[in-house]
Amino acid sequence: MSDVLQNTYSRLPVAFERGEGAWLWDTEGKRYLDALSGIAVCGLGHAHPKVAHAICDQAQTLVHTSNLFRIPLQEQLARRLCALARMDQAFFCNSGAEANEAAIKLARLHARRRGIEKPKVIVMHGSFHGRTLATLSATGNEKIHAGFEPLVEGFVHVPHGDAEAVAALGSDPDVVAILVEPITGEGGIHVPPPGYLRRLRELADQHDWLLMLDEIQAGIGRTGHWFAFQHEGITPDVISLAKGLGNGIPIGANLVAGRASGLFTPGTHGTTFGGNPLVCRAALAVLDVMQDEGLCEEAGRQGEILRRRLADRLEDKPGVVAVRGRGLMIGIELDRPAGTLVQAALDAGLILNVTAQRVVRLLPPLIVDDTQVEQIASTVAELVGSLLASEVSQEAQA
Repeated sequence: MSDVLQNTYSRLPVAFERGEGAWLWDTEGKRYLDALSGIAVCGLGHAHPKVAHAICDQAQTLVHTSNLFRIPLQEQLARRLCALARMDQAFFCNSGAEANEAAIKLARLHARRRGIEKPKVIVMHGSFHGRTLATLSATGNEKIHAGFEPLVEGFVHVPHGDAEAVAALGSDPDVVAILVEPITGEGGIHVPPPGYLRRLRELADQHDWLLMLDEIQAGIGRTGHWFAFQHEGITPDVISLAKGLGNGIPIGANLVAGRASGLFTPGTHGTTFGGNPLVCRAALAVLDVMQDEGLCEEAGRQGEILRRRLADRLEDKPGVVAVRGRGLMIGIELDRPAGTLVQAALDAGLILNVTAQRVVRLLPPLIVDDTQVEQIASTVAELVGSLLASEVSQEAQA
């Protein structure tokens, strides 16, 4: 652990010095297949030449001016994203937490417009929305809350995937919005039942609520569509984006439509760095590459292959609860803690993550090829099998 950095991360004992496509090399020269993409960030892999060129060219032209002035690249990016998502307006920031903070502020403004003084937002158990005070209060995980009480008031937690639990709050006149991940990320890659988002859309329309979708991990092509909500054919009122939008360049976005449009006015929200020319140029390059190479469709295809190969190898094994996900957002839930698999995978030259203690999380880059998909599936199956077998052996010896 470095004594000059605040102790906010349990860092693994490896440092990377370069990357190319789905591969990373550490400072000792060892090569790793990246099945995590910087936690769903580097969807185009590492050092993509078109993104790298856009960043370098813009850095030599103009990096930052502030939002006191028009930024044409920001306007171009807003038009592109709004067209892809069928939304009306965009606000750009620097991270997913900031995009969700903007969503929460929009819910408060919607409440004021309706004359509601103590508004409530429906959020989900097992969710993760960020680490600012408001977004961690919205998060459905007591471990994230611990030490930061008193939490921000105005959040009501219900089970993720249970639309009727949301419907039961329809009689509460102070509810003004729903904030939900279409697929949980940190919560363990839970895909809600078919029709869940459509039902939430109906409830929001019925009660004049904002339907606000946290697409920070699932968005930008990861699930096989540009946005995960598009699998259900709905349009939300608010979308939060970040992660894959900049392929590693820090950018977040908050998109609005319908009743959420026009809520922000000058002075109600802002950012110093958000949407500067550099980050917008990078994001535009990401969108160009994704469209040119058909990466949404490719993520859906490769994700189905990877999930099927993992299921074929693991679903019948005692100790494996489920293999689930959508596109290249896949979780393998075990019936026991799985944290030791992270180091075991590193030793085997594979980068993955464990979330919610028992879920192996796979978020490969959208450019992953057939050979790499097979390597991920075979390595993960072998590692999980070894973990389960070793624990059975230990129990037998005991």
